[in-house]
Amino acid sequence: MFHTLPPALAERMRVLEARDAADRADGTAHAERLRQIPPVTGKFLAILAASAPDGEAVEVGTSAGYSALWLSLACKATNRRLATHELSPAKAALARETFRLAGVEQYVELLQGDALTLLPGRSRLGFCFLDAERSLLPALFEIIIPRLVAGGLIAVDNVISHASEVADFLPAITADPRLDCVVVPIGSGVLVCRKP
Repeated sequence: MFHTLPPALAERMRVLEARDAADRADGTAHAERLRQIPPVTGKFLAILAASAPDGEAVEVGTSAGYSALWLSLACKATNRRLATHELSPAKAALARETFRLAGVEQYVELLQGDALTLLPGRSRLGFCFLDAERSLLPALFEIIIPRLVAGGLIAVDNVISHASEVADFLPAITADPRLDCVVVPIGSGVLVCRKP
């Protein structure tokens, strides 16, 4: 997946990495920043998604589409399509441009709107990546878990870097008998959960 990145995809990744770095350095308002994952987390997520059982692949929190680019590699390898959800119209427009320029539109479906209202229409989820506001995690998990196939995976970003924001959620979900969970210290910390 990683050894032959299409040039257009690699170039769009480079552009988004540079913009994200500039956002972090220049004081861009938090809500307007791309707030994207680092490349090592992207590779980790692509491997997880490619290893997930049959079922739909979804992402909540598209931003400019950087993580979806990594996940598109897994979708290409497994003949799936990613449904990625973004609430912000401005970020959705940027993501749409990302997918067009990177040439991954056949692997990524962008849904602009509230994932809490859109996800209940999904079924048979094989892989879910959640990179949205941490306050939404309990509600998202309650929507996703019943729709997750056996062996299905959920990955959540920022559980180490934003530990105070998941202080109540993390112990509750890791004790939930419906899932097996572990926090992986990669990037900003990724919670990985598997439905037995």
